Amino acid sequence: MKWSEVSIHTTQEAVEPVCNILHEAGASGVVIEDPQDLIKDREDQFGEIYQLSSTDYPEEGVIIKAYLQMNNTLSETVEEIKEAINGLISYGIDIGVNKVTMSEVNEEEWATAWKKYYKPVKISNHITIKPTWEEYEPESNSECIIELDPGMAFGTGTHPTTVLCTQAIEKMIKEKDYVIDVGTGTGVLSIAAAKLGAKEVLALDLDEVAVNSAKINVELNNVQDVVSVQQNNLLENIDEKANLIVANILAEVIVRFVNDAYSSLKTGGTFITSGIIKAKKQEVKDSLTNQGFVIEDTLEMEDWVAFIAKK
Repeated sequence: MKWSEVSIHTTQEAVEPVCNILHEAGASGVVIEDPQDLIKDREDQFGEIYQLSSTDYPEEGVIIKAYLQMNNTLSETVEEIKEAINGLISYGIDIGVNKVTMSEVNEEEWATAWKKYYKPVKISNHITIKPTWEEYEPESNSECIIELDPGMAFGTGTHPTTVLCTQAIEKMIKEKDYVIDVGTGTGVLSIAAAKLGAKEVLALDLDEVAVNSAKINVELNNVQDVVSVQQNNLLENIDEKANLIVANILAEVIVRFVNDAYSSLKTGGTFITSGIIKAKKQEVKDSLTNQGFVIEDTLEMEDWVAFIAKK
């Protein structure tokens, strides 16, 4: 079988929405070439686990490579992808160069080429993410391993926003907490919450591909007794109040459902939110405090921000 490698030169800000667009278009596997990965601070904090070569990365911006089957509708699909990416501008997202190129690869090359980018990486004091094909032994009894297959959907779980949310969950979660994960994607934050002691986790996502991916990852990590995955639009029709709500989504979406998040939390509950670029930091902070939240902590990594807010 022949595959087309669609390469998109964009910005770090646009990585997650572009990846979502690609998966919704039917991409089987995504590679993110971000030069920031070569200089991440967390490597010094938690110890270097993987090695990266600068020759694999652009000098500036981010290159996202997706793999689509070569068929009669490929050209139409690529045009739809371009149109959807251009549509991100209306949300205030910088898409940068936005150069799209295509090349042909055979199935054998596609199946293995992207794996070189993904090795086990420790993203918090107690959470390490590893791909399913890698062997890795925990360094201590307190280290929790999350296994992911990044060829399925929505990235590797090591994007700065995911790291920030994981670190915030680790800081705030209590045993027997009821947690809601809004916009779960791969389910990595729900899995982390379960492994860190949550009694029950509800993972929500509007995208059917994400829901299916999260369900598979939940079973892969043996937390299906704790985590339930549901297709849902944000917090619509969710009645039970949570101890902790986490949302790693676009700042514009966070601002829209801050009221629902507040209403869905128990008194004293915690709202953790990321997916926020620094340019949107004040806007999101104002929406939280105007709703009645108290900002307990602000975490930052590269160009991204996460808030820990209390009701």
